[in-house]
Amino acid sequence: MHTLKNLPFDNSFARLPDHFYARVQPTALADPYTVSINPQAAALIDLDPAEFDHPELAHYLSGAKPLPGSDPLAMLYSGHQFGHYVPQLGDGRAILLGQVRNRKGESWDLQLKGAGITPFSRAGDGRAVLRSTIREYLCAEAMHGLGIPSTRSLCMIGSDEEVYREQIETGAVLLRMAPSHVRFGSFEVFFYRNQHERLRELADHVIAEHYPELQADPQPYLALLREVVQRTARLIAQWQLVGFAHGVMNTDNMSVLGLTMDYGPFGFLDAYEPGFICNHSDHQGRYAFDKQPEIGLWNLTCFAQALLPLLDPDDGEAAVAQARDALAAYQPAFVAAYGRGLRDKLGLRDERTEDQALADRLLALMQHSGTDYTRLFRDLATLQRNDAGMDGLLRDQFVDREAFDQWAGDYRARLHAEGSEDGERAVRMNRVNPRFVLRNHLAQQVIERAQRKDFAGVDELLAVLSRPFDEHPGMAHYAEPPAADARQIVVSCSS
Repeated sequence: MHTLKNLPFDNSFARLPDHFYARVQPTALADPYTVSINPQAAALIDLDPAEFDHPELAHYLSGAKPLPGSDPLAMLYSGHQFGHYVPQLGDGRAILLGQVRNRKGESWDLQLKGAGITPFSRAGDGRAVLRSTIREYLCAEAMHGLGIPSTRSLCMIGSDEEVYREQIETGAVLLRMAPSHVRFGSFEVFFYRNQHERLRELADHVIAEHYPELQADPQPYLALLREVVQRTARLIAQWQLVGFAHGVMNTDNMSVLGLTMDYGPFGFLDAYEPGFICNHSDHQGRYAFDKQPEIGLWNLTCFAQALLPLLDPDDGEAAVAQARDALAAYQPAFVAAYGRGLRDKLGLRDERTEDQALADRLLALMQHSGTDYTRLFRDLATLQRNDAGMDGLLRDQFVDREAFDQWAGDYRARLHAEGSEDGERAVRMNRVNPRFVLRNHLAQQVIERAQRKDFAGVDELLAVLSRPFDEHPGMAHYAEPPAADARQIVVSCSS
């Protein structure tokens, strides 16, 4: 096990030429204190749990004291934000401390979010506030608990230092982890600057560090594009299946590893509403829940465009043809992953042509009734194949109960057709339909407690969200849909 002072840093990104980043030191928060530390994430870098009680833990993990072996820097990238290209973005409030390699040989970025001004901060203050830091800290771990690829949350450090957003709030730093924080925009910046050799350097780095199996491919850059297309399609299918809306699917927030990253104004569905817009700043609904699959392809098209000079440096038309062929695999991959996921949510073992129509009918009924998305699919496991009289828990979640009864009859016929057994099916369904997700009103309750210096709610909710498919006796209140007055909670890009 490692201590804070002997983490085995292996800073591969910092060994790249300095046109990929700017070296910068974190700006210490005033009088930092530990809000929460996540043992599961700490285990990924073999950090000794005894270090959680280190008297200077908050100083080391907020950047106030340098971690020996770290080499802090802010990464350069650009990106399309709400469909418009912004030539230079970069880490405006995030600082990559370096990569730690664990005993399994896995490399993990340690990145501070909210650690102060960088050369890419533009007019920003480089800080994060406790409110938004709690949301990201919890949601990254909630997504991991759901089995969805994500950055991870190691710890959250608070301070009484004042930070201004819409009002004065207190500052915080999140120490997050990922195998890489390289994003689509990391490539776009060099494409639009016509710096093709730097594109190649970055692609070679990503392949060597994260896709080493592609090095032997006769067309490694095309193979990289194909792999990113597949991973992104699967990722967004998983988002749709759990009712997660990212809120800011700009290309600078899209990972080349297919990870969920940069949690800002996200939201999980309460009532099933396909056009749900979780971001108060998204006035046109570009990143509405039901738009995410098509925006995923749009973003991949931007990434593919950035790779064109590598696909065929001598023949632009050939490069475009290769990119289009790779992108054409997105929709089939998404449909396949989403279809499999829906069948799993319904507890169906076999694939049949009528399954999508069956699922679509249920979703339409849920939309009409404003049925809670997470709760309904969890409760559906209680349906008895041969006893419609037990449907009270389910049918009461619909306005048109007779329409639900008709759907349930067809569902039962489908279950009979494949010889489904109630108990075994319920076990399978409860493995994929979570009881707990990070609803906005739950996050708000924890935030309000934390703003009073009561951090117990953060750790309690973290423990529940880390195992969202378990029942967690005594924690049923975390599974409840919001009351009517709590549905109005909104978040924006300033969150």
